[in-house]
Amino acid sequence: MPALLAIAAGWTDWRSRRIPNWLTVPGLLLGIATNSWLRGWAGAKDALLGAGLGLLLLLPFVLIRSLGAGDWKFVGALGAFLGPQNLLTVLVLGILVNGLMAAVMVVRKKRVRQTLRNMGRMLAAFLSIHLPSSDLTLDNPELVKVPFGVAVAIAVLVYAGRRAWGAS
Repeated sequence: MPALLAIAAGWTDWRSRRIPNWLTVPGLLLGIATNSWLRGWAGAKDALLGAGLGLLLLLPFVLIRSLGAGDWKFVGALGAFLGPQNLLTVLVLGILVNGLMAAVMVVRKKRVRQTLRNMGRMLAAFLSIHLPSSDLTLDNPELVKVPFGVAVAIAVLVYAGRRAWGAS
C-alpha cells in the first residue's frame, strides 16, 4: 500500500509540483486503519506514532517555507503505513535521493555558485536563529526546486523493493 501511495504522490509531484489533499488525507486514514486492522492496538499505536513523527520532523521546514505542505502531509501518511522506525529509514534515504537530485539539477542549470551562496545565507540565518529571507523560500520562482515528494517516493520504492527481496 505505501508503494502505491508513493507512486501516486511522486507522479503528481513530478507533474504539477503539488501533492493534493485528496491523496494524502485518505492515505493517512488508510494507513491507520490498515495497521489497526492487521495488528490491533499495537498497529494503531505504530501508525499514529509514525504519522506524528513524520509530521513533527518536517513541520519546521514547512514553517520556514522550504518544504511544501503536500510533501509534509505525504510523509505523515507514509508514517501511518510504515510506523516510526521504518519511516526514519525511508526519510534518510529520501533525503539522500533529494540531495542527489538537487546536485544534478543545480549543475544542469549552471547554478552552483548561486546555490552555494544561498546555502551559506541559510546557514547564517539558522545559526543566528532567524528565518531565511523570503528570496530563499519556495515563494521565489527563480530558485532551483527539487520535488521532495518524488525523492521520498523513490525512497519508498527502494525500501519496498529491498524488503520484497528479503534484504533488511
